[in-house]
Amino acid sequence: MYKLSHFQEEDPDKVIDFMHANSFAIITGIGTEYPVATQIPLAIEVTETGIILKGHLMKNTDHHKAFAKNEKVLVVFTGPHCYVSASWYNDAQTASTWNYMTVQAKGKIIFTDDAGTHKAIESVTNQYEGTESTAAFKNIPEEYTNRLLKAIIGFTIEVENLDNVFKLSQNKTADEQKRIINQLQHQGDYNAVSIAEEMKSRLA
Repeated sequence: MYKLSHFQEEDPDKVIDFMHANSFAIITGIGTEYPVATQIPLAIEVTETGIILKGHLMKNTDHHKAFAKNEKVLVVFTGPHCYVSASWYNDAQTASTWNYMTVQAKGKIIFTDDAGTHKAIESVTNQYEGTESTAAFKNIPEEYTNRLLKAIIGFTIEVENLDNVFKLSQNKTADEQKRIINQLQHQGDYNAVSIAEEMKSRLA
């Protein structure tokens, strides 16, 4: 991935928070002819020894078969992104750019048995629904869950390497960053405003 030291987030808690906030992630692997990819909501568990990603996917798909043959996967968490015009810099005769936030996790995917799949469904459901919701896992009929188990399979990914790029114009002066923030806020769309807010939170 594109990495420069001044565009990296050094606070691991902020990286984990970003993963939680953008947990509908892309899992990519090696297929027979082309790479394979699927986008899946993940439960993220931080333990004393590392980070574990949990989820489930449909059985017998191209990505399931590929992951089963080659357990090495790359998981991409993507966040807000937006165009940044060089006209907002002190020197407009330089390259415009794109600000964005992303985290990439590398690890090995391990498929579970039925009990593990049951647990994966519970983890993901409760992460997004909560335990007291009428749609919480404990309120799902067992008969329905048992039918699901025939079509899906759970997995865990133990993260072996974690990289990030939080490219937020850190290489620009404070005045330039304020100008960029102002321009992005006036655009009004979600991505531009989100990047502006993230940049603003980092200015002293």
